[in-house]
Amino acid sequence: MKYKITATALALALTTAATACSGGGGAADGTVTLQMVESLTNPARTEVLKELLEDFERKNPKIKVNLVSPPTAQADQKIQQMLQSGSSVDTLEVRDITVGSWSNNGWLYDMSGELKSWPGWRNLTAAATEAATDSRGKTYFVPYGFYGLSLFYRTDVIAEAGYDQPPRTWDELREQASTIQDTGKRRYGYAFRGGAGAVSNAAAIIEAYVADRIDPANGYKLSDGSTIFSAPEAEDALATYLQLFKEGSPPSSVAWGYPEMVEGFSNGSTAFLLQDPEVIATLRESSSITPKQWTTAPLLTGPSGKAVQPLATAGWGVAEGSKHKAEAVALVKFLSEGEASATFTRKNSLIPILKQAADDPFYKTGPWASYVTMNKNPRTYLTVAQPRDVPWFTEWTQKGDADVQKLLLGKTTPKVLLADWDAYWTAKWKSEQS
Repeated sequence: MKYKITATALALALTTAATACSGGGGAADGTVTLQMVESLTNPARTEVLKELLEDFERKNPKIKVNLVSPPTAQADQKIQQMLQSGSSVDTLEVRDITVGSWSNNGWLYDMSGELKSWPGWRNLTAAATEAATDSRGKTYFVPYGFYGLSLFYRTDVIAEAGYDQPPRTWDELREQASTIQDTGKRRYGYAFRGGAGAVSNAAAIIEAYVADRIDPANGYKLSDGSTIFSAPEAEDALATYLQLFKEGSPPSSVAWGYPEMVEGFSNGSTAFLLQDPEVIATLRESSSITPKQWTTAPLLTGPSGKAVQPLATAGWGVAEGSKHKAEAVALVKFLSEGEASATFTRKNSLIPILKQAADDPFYKTGPWASYVTMNKNPRTYLTVAQPRDVPWFTEWTQKGDADVQKLLLGKTTPKVLLADWDAYWTAKWKSEQS
């Protein structure tokens, strides 16, 4: 399967059609209870989701929804266990890094038949429908929004350090982060990602360094078909990245994942953070930081003056083992249209899936301005599709995260690590073709 994600994810059109549901068994009075599981759990997000589910229940009194919210670090593993059991989940959060393996194992239900006649499908952006449809025309999830990297920076901290603008390149980030670093004051430059998800940011700098030769259809390939990890520029990229860790990041960030990175930025111990737009909502709700103390800048460029924007996505799907598929699909439709979708994307600061968002001032000002800048300059900020839907991507992220930690701890070198990654992906693609 190949899901193509393009910059058109910023366009959106609202529809207010309410979703009706059919019965499917359940309680004696005909009430059906759906088990719904989320993956990227955080308290504020869960509250938004609960409010939307309450609205769904009001409009569909014969359907109740039980929301399960496991801790993010263990969520995908928990969902997989539930899917393997075949009966304990109906609607679930499916990510672009899990859809490949879960659908390959037959755990996800293909909703394409039900969605063909759904009016809401026409209101989705091209990016959303492309991401929802695999190469065989099957739909295992409907995206609720898109994630795209930008540079969050502390305006107060960089001004204090004598800088009048944020870094534009990876080299400038390394320079500013090392200048800002003051271990005596417990102030550090960059909120490094060395724990869960570490390989994603390592891939981001490599992609920027090989931007001139990258394959837009596969962000892990060069235009000649070889892996990005085989390029000489990749070694330069990891050398810069390693220097950024050693000279401009907290030593403890060797184990930092998403929560620690965001906390380090919001409490003022780090000046820079490379993250998705959902952090905008988190920072706006934080009592540790004021709106005047931070904003965002476009993604960092490599030596060629270009950056690569690998948009990621996740959405709502239905388990193949569900005994209430009609009701579960109806819930997916409800969450993917009208005010429910607009509310979820706004409150979680996601690039939306509905066409009308292109005219929404919410997505044109403040921290969102950097995304508008990138969208208006596609020759500088290249949008590519990463192979996140391959069945082995979860295996890859686990391996990649562990390998990045080895690099940070001095147990391997950029050259050795890249050779291993090149061999890994080359072998996987070869086996896929055989």
